[in-house]
Amino acid sequence: MSDRAVDLRVRRDLAAAYRLIAHYGMDDGIYTHISARVPGESEHFLLNPYGLRFDEITADNLVTVDAEGAVIDDPLGHGVNAAGFIIHSAIHAARADVSCVLHTHTVAGVAVTCQERGLLPLNQWALQFHRRLAYHDYEGISLDRAERQRLVADLGECPAMVLRNHGLLTCGRNVGEAFLRMRDLERSCQAQLAAQASGAVLRELDPALCDHVADQYARWAERDTADGDDPAWLAELRRLDARS
Repeated sequence: MSDRAVDLRVRRDLAAAYRLIAHYGMDDGIYTHISARVPGESEHFLLNPYGLRFDEITADNLVTVDAEGAVIDDPLGHGVNAAGFIIHSAIHAARADVSCVLHTHTVAGVAVTCQERGLLPLNQWALQFHRRLAYHDYEGISLDRAERQRLVADLGECPAMVLRNHGLLTCGRNVGEAFLRMRDLERSCQAQLAAQASGAVLRELDPALCDHVADQYARWAERDTADGDDPAWLAELRRLDARS
């Protein structure tokens, strides 16, 4: 695939992720970001134009910023919410293996971030994050650049993070992987809250079984998502095509 084709694919996938987050009700008005590294430009990233809803994002109106959030290319002239990019810039700088970072503020996700034990091993979706989910304590609205060092230290090599009292975050080697990971993390939170609300005694799973299922998920991801052609992601792209 040519460099031009790779760039167009990343832009298409990133715009699709924004629209899918809106479709699934995981957006927060004009806030939060999904960022993607520009292919071949390790210090340049794609973001949403500030002020647009997620369902308005297209491959053509994405903004290119540098590692500090300064605008490099802005087709609409809207700029970006640079303060919100602090979290993303920290992770992209620390993790060369991460091409996409996705951050949400959903009701279910935030509710679980407010629980002392965080995500519990209650369902199959949640088990993929067993021993693979980082936690970062709340320090206020993410405006302090000094927080970046603490955030990446807490994330380590994990593919996802609970930002306590704040929201959820996932990383991916490509846009599709970050999106699918967030979709499952969000469902895990929704299922946990539903189970807790039922008032029934909760059945947590044995740690050895949790390890086994987490390893199964990891092998599955290595097989299906490394090249960005995960059938589940392609199915989500078709979902958007069907709606257009």
